Amino acid sequence: MSEVRPAAGPKPPWLKIRLATGDNYQLVGRMVRGLKLNTICQEARCPNIYECWGDRTATFMILGDVCTRRCGFCAVAGGRPRGLDTEEPARVAEAVDHLGLAHAVVTSVDRDDLPDGGAAQFGAVIRAVRRRRLACEVEVLTPDFRGVERPLDAILPEGPVVFSHNIETVPSLYASVRPGSRFERSVALLGEAVAWRGRETRPLVKTGLMVGLGESRDELRSTFAVLAGAGVEILTLGQYLRPTLQHLPVVRYYPPEEFAALRAEAAELGFKHVEAGPLVRSSYHARRHTEGAVAAAGSGEACA
Repeated sequence: MSEVRPAAGPKPPWLKIRLATGDNYQLVGRMVRGLKLNTICQEARCPNIYECWGDRTATFMILGDVCTRRCGFCAVAGGRPRGLDTEEPARVAEAVDHLGLAHAVVTSVDRDDLPDGGAAQFGAVIRAVRRRRLACEVEVLTPDFRGVERPLDAILPEGPVVFSHNIETVPSLYASVRPGSRFERSVALLGEAVAWRGRETRPLVKTGLMVGLGESRDELRSTFAVLAGAGVEILTLGQYLRPTLQHLPVVRYYPPEEFAALRAEAAELGFKHVEAGPLVRSSYHARRHTEGAVAAAGSGEACA
């Protein structure tokens, strides 16, 4: 790989967002605070929070707001988490019901301090949501459950419509971007979810990557091929944005037309749905990803 240098100058115009804090935004904020919930929208400083909360949607972050790892790209606080909150699933379900969601996304911090990595809490949240709002689809975006044996046995029997775990970057950048994680372990976890195909509770399998951290196009193509070969059906690609000066710098801003080219290249490998763009995030417009994958599966074609 050539020498990596931070991108110079201000953010390009295609990364501008509209700061809209209308009634729905305020409603979601009050509800999140009132139910003592965490959202990845806030903790990860997502640029789409104004749009999503304005549409009365949010990605719920369970297992607290302190992560046991310190990834180079992530704004979520690292440190020693508090104990397990057994009332959290009921509060998430109440929020889902109050917002009238048809598709809820649930993610978490890494909890390497827990014997199961927090897997059982994901299962409990799905059950609570189903009891409160049966028609709601639940998508889970999990950590890699480092060292835990068969963590998906506590999650997938509950029937999430999508199982997602983000690869985040290409293998060569893991040491700086995801210290404490391994590319091979993440691919293996996605493969475990794929292996549930054919069972009654079969989920769609999804992952996401950021670009702009110093990866090459060849590395991206190779990573796409590994993921497609593992059976992943939904792929998201978005621009890395530096949360603070203490985080990894942006090496390059990809223009929209390059995201379009990457989307086409990935789709040729057989993914059922590829979402790619500067502000794309794994849970942004998540229901659309699912609908695209289901439609493509029905037609037998890849979908970009």
